[in-house]
Amino acid sequence: MRITEYLPGVAGLIDRYDALLLDQWGVLHDGARPYPGAIDCLTRLRAAGKTVVIVSNSGRGGEENARSMERMGFDRGFFDEVVSAGDDARDAVATSDDPFYRGLGRRCLLIARESDGHLVDGLGLDVVTDVEEADFLFALSMDAPRQSVSGWQAVMKRAVARDLPMVCGNPDLAQVTPEGRLLEAVGLLAVRYAELGGQVRSHGKPSARIYETCLRHVPCPRARIVAVGDSLHHDVLGANRVGLASILVAGGVHREALGIEFGESPDPGRCAILFAQAGAVPDYVVPSFRW
Repeated sequence: MRITEYLPGVAGLIDRYDALLLDQWGVLHDGARPYPGAIDCLTRLRAAGKTVVIVSNSGRGGEENARSMERMGFDRGFFDEVVSAGDDARDAVATSDDPFYRGLGRRCLLIARESDGHLVDGLGLDVVTDVEEADFLFALSMDAPRQSVSGWQAVMKRAVARDLPMVCGNPDLAQVTPEGRLLEAVGLLAVRYAELGGQVRSHGKPSARIYETCLRHVPCPRARIVAVGDSLHHDVLGANRVGLASILVAGGVHREALGIEFGESPDPGRCAILFAQAGAVPDYVVPSFRW
């Protein structure tokens, strides 16, 4: 049975681990600015010689995520690599010998923000806007609240009726706004599609494929690696599944469920209830990603 340790920050783990697989949204930043303490913590980790790989469920590419983080004030030297769910999905569509991907066809109906059309560039796909012309659905991002699961409902029902598969390159169920509000994320749309009877392949955490990609960038044994994230359903469950230690940042996506403000320590009893509901238990809990 896994016993969770509650810590004020990550400093107490400095001698236990040599590498961190680090989530970004809800841990390092809110999409617009770094969280208090995040840059200081990264600075100290790098000074201690730790390997840091950013592993994100973003549908955008790793390098695009890196540039976005640089614009927010995160020096590129803070991390060794950025691995994204979107890149994982695009790689599978382009190169996988799995019969599911070989049989997708070329005409995809892209579910994404208007600004994210470039995410399917270079894959040899024909992007269509009519579900009647599509061979499959490719879900990579969602501009909530302008776009919503309910807004895509009619399209999804027709796609299921046509037996179209879906590839999801961002399995996050919710996204946190800079104001701390929770909005729908594209992973919720993939869940709904499966509930309607559609066939879905999701990429990113908690699936094992993205962790194997990350581990290629980490020069130490698994026992010396810890995964850090704010989602039990993705970061912690994924780490549990592949045998990695994990740190839950309580002040992220579960902040409201835990009844805390950013930076506050959660009640262990309330955490235990949430862990049981999620079916995922972290090794450590910290209020925020801070030293």
